[in-house]
Amino acid sequence: MSVQIHPLACVAPEAHIGTNVTIGPFAVIESDVEIGDGTTISAHATILHGSRIGSECAIFPGAVIGAVPQDLKFQGEKTLAIIGDRTVIRECATVNRGTEATGRAIIGTDCLIMAYCHVAHDCTVGNHVIMSNVSQLAGHVSIGDWVILGGLAKVIQFCTVGDHAMIGADCKVTKDVAPYALIGREPAKVEGVNKIGLRRRGFSNEAIDAIQELYSSVFFSGMNTTDGLEEYERRYPIVLPEVGSCIEFIRSSRKGIIR
Repeated sequence: MSVQIHPLACVAPEAHIGTNVTIGPFAVIESDVEIGDGTTISAHATILHGSRIGSECAIFPGAVIGAVPQDLKFQGEKTLAIIGDRTVIRECATVNRGTEATGRAIIGTDCLIMAYCHVAHDCTVGNHVIMSNVSQLAGHVSIGDWVILGGLAKVIQFCTVGDHAMIGADCKVTKDVAPYALIGREPAKVEGVNKIGLRRRGFSNEAIDAIQELYSSVFFSGMNTTDGLEEYERRYPIVLPEVGSCIEFIRSSRKGIIR
């Protein structure tokens, strides 16, 4: 099947459009845009300069990809907004380009970015991420793989959210979130381990129990983070890889960890 471009769409001749792409009425595709095979651009979607859309993606009405950063330091430098394969961008979501700091904002593969979400400049969003309606990422945020953000969740600048974490609806994240954590309440706090998510993704009971032991020591023992880590390592000198990566994440945090 060849490219299907509605006659009312506005597509720059310089744009690179893959095969089996569908572009709906009143969609706008500017130059310096790449769209991968099998992607659907719905009516009234806007794909601006510097956008790189992967294969088999779906961009819904009103979404805007590749707008210039909402950053007063931006001076018009050439930067990118990159969307991975099979990612869905729902109605009126926005993904800004990067600044000279990193040159790009990235959303990975197999993600679902729901309606009215915002991914700001220089963000990195991993694979298999779900951002629920109206969740918002400020600039320079890093989101790991398999993360879920509840509706209206907010992550401030330069925060990092570890793999497999789940952030509850309407939470405001002002520090880093450890991998596997379940975050809730306001102000945000660790409620426990995202056990259901880990089981769905094939984590062993041994690994989940070890993560729970780590969190019991670090977050729920009454000790500070450093002492909690040292106590866990004293009790368990040999750690599983899943736990080791979590310990490294906590120790390397520059923003501090939500507890």
